[in-house]
Amino acid sequence: MTSTVITGVGELTTNTDDPGTFTGAALVLDGDRVVWVGPETRAPEADTRVDVEGRAVLPGWVDSHTHLLFAGDRTSEFAARMAGRPYRAGGIAVTVDATRQASEAELAENLRRHVAEATAQGTTCIETKTGYGLTVADELRAAKIAATEVDEVTFLGAHLVPPGEDTDDYVDLVCGDMLDALAPHVGWCDVFCEQGAFDADRSGRVLRAAAERGLGLRVHGNQLGAGPGVRLATELGAASVDHCTHLDGSDVEALAESDTVATLLPACDLSTRQPLPDARALLDAGATVALASNCNPGSSYTSSMAFCVTTAVLQMRMSIDEAIRAATWGGARALRREEGDGAVGVLRPGARADVHVLDAPSAAWLAYRPGVPLTHSVWRAGHRVRRG
Repeated sequence: MTSTVITGVGELTTNTDDPGTFTGAALVLDGDRVVWVGPETRAPEADTRVDVEGRAVLPGWVDSHTHLLFAGDRTSEFAARMAGRPYRAGGIAVTVDATRQASEAELAENLRRHVAEATAQGTTCIETKTGYGLTVADELRAAKIAATEVDEVTFLGAHLVPPGEDTDDYVDLVCGDMLDALAPHVGWCDVFCEQGAFDADRSGRVLRAAAERGLGLRVHGNQLGAGPGVRLATELGAASVDHCTHLDGSDVEALAESDTVATLLPACDLSTRQPLPDARALLDAGATVALASNCNPGSSYTSSMAFCVTTAVLQMRMSIDEAIRAATWGGARALRREEGDGAVGVLRPGARADVHVLDAPSAAWLAYRPGVPLTHSVWRAGHRVRRG
């Protein structure tokens, strides 16, 4: 295996502490792992030396919430929404129709294109969901395709009740044949616990059935209004509850007292003209916060984690350090991948060698220069996948 020492680092964010930011540092990659982090003056020799010439270095983005397995286009829906039509959960059905009609090759190519787009912007660990098939066969092929291209796959059969189907009959299918078919191919189960999708009782049924099959739990909750998503997620020990746009004091308290990560999706809230989540209340209460893109064709068609970080700083009252940590360590925590050998979202010996070099002297430039592409170089699992 080839080793690489990265020197000339202007600012290094490791997430080994909070925030874990250092100057005058270097790091060594060997194979797919980070093997050394410390002062540049003490850096060991390696097969290759890369001088990043004063640029900032941080862990690769960890995008813990995406919907990249789809076909079709919903530009007209977006344009109508920008003209004043409110967002409704039912628009998902448009993508379901297109996804069912697409071939496996088309779906795989579309997924690869979006993963490559995200990687070029510094995202090195990606979760994605099924949920645009909503039949056993279509959900299963989605899971199998996703498993070849992304780090974590989530079953989201409970995304929407297909048009014309009875809600309880569909929940029976999700909890039975659909979960039986998909459980061997995914690590997580999610449910859209929201008005217009699945209520608390039906969402709980799906999550408990998934837990019985050994899957980790995630919840879409509190996006379109106040609701039971946070309560359900924390009661069942879900790894994350995602959106968290509409929270009351009891929701914030429940998240602060639990191990459930509050994953915020600001690009989605902007695209749907919802209020932005109260990140400050969550952080001040002691809750763990993640930032993710929610890249999907209907409500958040962006793979830019930098955009999410910038929005969090400029409009959600998060500090630079808090936003960077939420988009790296926070996402890793939401996927339960922040600890142990091969951890992501951190730069320390034993972690996966996921490195993001900015064409800037510090991470603050992500918000200081909003909208300007700043990714210079990217290593994923030790492979340099983008060169400045």
